[in-house]
Amino acid sequence: MTTTNLTVAILGPGGVGGLIGALLARAGHRVICIAGEETAATLNRDGLHVESTQYGNFTAAVQADTQLREPVDAVVVTVKQTTLDQALDRVPAAVLGDALVIPLLNGVDHLAVLRERYPAAKVVAGTIKVEATRTAPGRISHMSPFAHLELAAPLDEFADRLRHAGLGVTLRTDETAMLWDKLAFLAPFALLTTRHRTDVGTFRTERRPELLAVVDEITSVARAAGTPVTTDTVLSFFDRAPHAMKSSMQRDAEAGRPLELDAIGGAVLRAGAAHGIETPATARLVAEVARQPNREA
Repeated sequence: MTTTNLTVAILGPGGVGGLIGALLARAGHRVICIAGEETAATLNRDGLHVESTQYGNFTAAVQADTQLREPVDAVVVTVKQTTLDQALDRVPAAVLGDALVIPLLNGVDHLAVLRERYPAAKVVAGTIKVEATRTAPGRISHMSPFAHLELAAPLDEFADRLRHAGLGVTLRTDETAMLWDKLAFLAPFALLTTRHRTDVGTFRTERRPELLAVVDEITSVARAAGTPVTTDTVLSFFDRAPHAMKSSMQRDAEAGRPLELDAIGGAVLRAGAAHGIETPATARLVAEVARQPNREA
């Protein structure tokens, strides 16, 4: 990778992908957003508009298409787990070649899917901590005072480009530990906010015993899976999070969209069973969320 500007494809320019794409485009990189026809037409005409307390309000010009039609330096995959298979049809392996592929999906099961689908590409595990949502095609609301990526590969030059665009980046060496570090926080956050239909500030105080029980279970599973995360570490994240912060699963439930329940809660239950760790509080939450009727926005 040279020091010239990059060409980066964003597969799924929603809240997370749209924010990353807009920041990269504003920094001078060429961004190609891969999306459905309506969204692609809107982005080609109007660009990506971001409203953010951290980055300000700005509009960035990007290209958009319904399919990847040319080689790129990197593809950032930011679709939901529930639409991953369908979305990957927009990125043919023959066109992608040996590009860098960075999935920022929830859960732990998607890496094997991507590596099988794109054997010539360099698929790098990634996570992001951010609260951002798409309010309309091409319109991104970034609510959290942070947007921080972790990548499990020695991508120093690529990381520098992301940092120059305004993103926080940490490079890790152990992808399993990195993914479970995130899931140990995300799973209780997503399950509790969605089940109780409330923000993080409310349930970390009013439902503290349930939070403790679920975090204890999930950190036990995470440690068995290979990361040294502790209950105290995860609780400190909850206690520092902005009071009104909501999970993406909760927002999906409020909008009547499919939930990433299997990718998040299911992954914990499967790993717990594989390692012989009982997870009754987590299992109850997963079942209760599964029974909830999704509400229309």
